[in-house]
Amino acid sequence: FISPHFPPLLPSFTPPAMLDLLVTHATLPDGRTGMSIAVQNGRITEVAAGLAAPAHQTVDAQGLLVSPPFVDAHFHMDATLSYGLPRVNQSGTLLEGIALWGELKPDLTQEALVQRALAYCDWAVGKGLLAIRSHVDICDPRLLAVEALLEVKHQVAPYLDLQLVAFPQDGALRDPQAMDKLQRALDMGVDVVGGIPHFERTMADGALSVKLLCELAAERGLLVDMHCDESDDPMSRHIETLTYETQRLGLQGRVTGSHLTSMHSMDNYYVSKLLPLMAEAQVNVVSNPLINITLQGRGDTYPKRRGMTRVPEMLAHGLTVALGQDCVMDPWYSLGSGDMLEVASMGLHVAQMTSQAAMRQCFDAVTVNPAKILHLDGYGLAPGCWADFVLLQAQDPVEAIRLRATRLQVYRRGKLLAQTPAATARLHLPGRPAQTDWLLREPG
Repeated sequence: FISPHFPPLLPSFTPPAMLDLLVTHATLPDGRTGMSIAVQNGRITEVAAGLAAPAHQTVDAQGLLVSPPFVDAHFHMDATLSYGLPRVNQSGTLLEGIALWGELKPDLTQEALVQRALAYCDWAVGKGLLAIRSHVDICDPRLLAVEALLEVKHQVAPYLDLQLVAFPQDGALRDPQAMDKLQRALDMGVDVVGGIPHFERTMADGALSVKLLCELAAERGLLVDMHCDESDDPMSRHIETLTYETQRLGLQGRVTGSHLTSMHSMDNYYVSKLLPLMAEAQVNVVSNPLINITLQGRGDTYPKRRGMTRVPEMLAHGLTVALGQDCVMDPWYSLGSGDMLEVASMGLHVAQMTSQAAMRQCFDAVTVNPAKILHLDGYGLAPGCWADFVLLQAQDPVEAIRLRATRLQVYRRGKLLAQTPAATARLHLPGRPAQTDWLLREPG
């Protein structure tokens, strides 16, 4: 179990004879401008305005935004990029996606799983996404996907943090062998205990699965992340049980409820009692706006429910809330590219989070909040943190979301991993500038 706290600040900065990297004229997500970031031995040693020091490499950010890397707290890497196998989801529905995955599983090979996952990790790095929590289906007795993603985790470790969740997709109790297979997956090195209580045969079985899985996590000292109440049914209330077990077992801060879409259908009085309990238990939340709004509410005519959980209300109660990608080009979702700014943009619009503060909260929901949920070590832009950051073609977090800003440069441990040319358009307009980049600059 890794402490969620960022490392303490280092003593007062004494520049070495030569820094490894110095970033100058950066704007930071908290609004500070003209900042410099000093890097030595893979860590940030100082963040200050106008810092001048010799360096092997100097990067002039030219007033653009430097952010810690994007983090995806909810993904399914064992299914990613399998679009069209064995056929396309014609209806785009959750049920056809589940049926498709069932058809595909017997034909999966470890090599194909590894290659698709590695390709997705390439996409992720190009988008400045350097940490992913992926659920992995453990219901195949071969544990083929577990073996494949553990291999991927090893291969990508130099440039991406991959955290794996043992996910009993067919139900921890509904599948008679699931608990045994889940234990085997944990023994093999999977990091987090997963679950899907709303998919069990009865409400009672769902509650029992939450109890057993949380007890297993407490016994092993592991984190918990459950697909919970991914339903339009307002009576699907397993988040209440998950919150109770978190308190009973002393798992505060180590438990995440993912999706929680049934909460969009619950009555307000019940939610008014539930949210304070979740806050007291320090239960984390991951909402997946792209997938939640396309798969939920399918039975509605009009008015039509949005399908996303109550993100603004959760944030107002002090809960740590992240926005996740969930799926990219798989049986459930035929779109996506690993762009967490697309996720933030969709969450912002669906939750109507358009105040200045709320838009910045959406940026936090794909950076610092999921980093806390994953208990990432050394994440952030402060002395002592790892030198992992992204230079964005934007001047602040809101502009980054608006433009889904180009990731000009992506760094890990102070080393350049990826770069993308700036997005510009050549113009041929009489009396107008020769090009535009869509940034809104102050006059003059």
